[in-house]
Amino acid sequence: MKKEFFEINGLGGEAGLEGEIRVSGAKNAALPALASAVLFTNTLTLTEIPSIEDIFRTQEMISAIGGTVQFADGTMEVGIPDSCTPDLTGDIAKRMRASVIFTGPLLARFRRVRFPHPGGCVIGPRPIDMFLEAYERMGATVRIEDGLYEVSAPRGLRGASIFFRQQSVTATEAVMLAAALAEGTTIIENAACEPEIASVADFLIANGAQISGAGSSTITIRGTTLLTAREHYRCIPDRIEAGSFLILAALAGKDVRIHNVNCAHIRSLTNELERAGVELRYGENSVRVAKSAQSYCPLTFKTHEYPGFPTDLQAPMLVFLTQAGGESLVFETVFENRLNYSEELMRMGADITVMNPHQALVRGPRNLHGRELPSPDIRAGLAFVIAAAIAEGKSLVHNVYYIDRGYERIDERFAALGLSIIRHEFETH
Repeated sequence: MKKEFFEINGLGGEAGLEGEIRVSGAKNAALPALASAVLFTNTLTLTEIPSIEDIFRTQEMISAIGGTVQFADGTMEVGIPDSCTPDLTGDIAKRMRASVIFTGPLLARFRRVRFPHPGGCVIGPRPIDMFLEAYERMGATVRIEDGLYEVSAPRGLRGASIFFRQQSVTATEAVMLAAALAEGTTIIENAACEPEIASVADFLIANGAQISGAGSSTITIRGTTLLTAREHYRCIPDRIEAGSFLILAALAGKDVRIHNVNCAHIRSLTNELERAGVELRYGENSVRVAKSAQSYCPLTFKTHEYPGFPTDLQAPMLVFLTQAGGESLVFETVFENRLNYSEELMRMGADITVMNPHQALVRGPRNLHGRELPSPDIRAGLAFVIAAAIAEGKSLVHNVYYIDRGYERIDERFAALGLSIIRHEFETH
């Protein structure tokens, strides 16, 4: 079995990166948009789709159920014929959390769906009971057999009033897609408000779906028949990638311009960076970090559902705070266990006290030193790349597959800015 790691020669605190880097399409918008293809009678065209492992695995999953899918140069064409099977039973569905988004539209169209408990990154409990409870309220029955969930609605789904006890992006997406073909009206309350949800909803509306309120905490969906694609879907910029690039540029940038940025989507981050003293210059769909300050101000921030500070930027931001002068406090409210990666940063020389599973105190600035780092998940993996970039000496970042799941050719793009980063491949037994 082949695995890969990054060898990174750090800049030792110097502002050595310069040039331009473009943000890719959003993974968290592309995946539900791909799932929405189940709602269409004809082939769906999607553009600005990132070439990342999660997309490749989704491509394989669509093929496995009998769908047609072609992907080249950021454009994907997907068709889901009536002959497809609504059985998501492969290893891909087990390993990838986003596979659960497909359960809603498959149940709505084929009146049944079978799938394993979805996997994903180890960042805390991520149950699917909210999905199952919503499907039951819409008239489906749920049973578990041979380790697989079997959800069926022989007479079709019907509209229902659904209140999520906590906001969930994937549950909101899956139920919204299911409701698009359900009989009657579905109202989702305490829905997630992320821009990726609104982006997919706007696309569906343009093709005949009846959805209102997406992007707010209450979404109303009036079910229709299968849709016919008249317009293609263009994936919005990845706000998590944009934010990660901003943090790297603030720490190690001499003059970095980041393109294809929707600044409205990352306001919670740019507000914090500016409070810390980072100089940002905004252009049309771009942000420029003109210089790296000698020392930034400490911050206290709390992760929160959109439009709050994204949990997916918590790890890169903690790396940023290791270089801020004074004491900073990080409060992770969305997931448990998401601060576990900080132990590796401490081994690099960071002064971090994990006070409990949700809070960490960071004292800085501290010089980081290169070392071997095992990426535990997508976001912490990229945070380790950023930490290695500003550290003194050489670092080896392992489990590159995790990073490739969420970021397209990140080594090539960072190398173009001047970072010494090399991808190595090795065999395991």
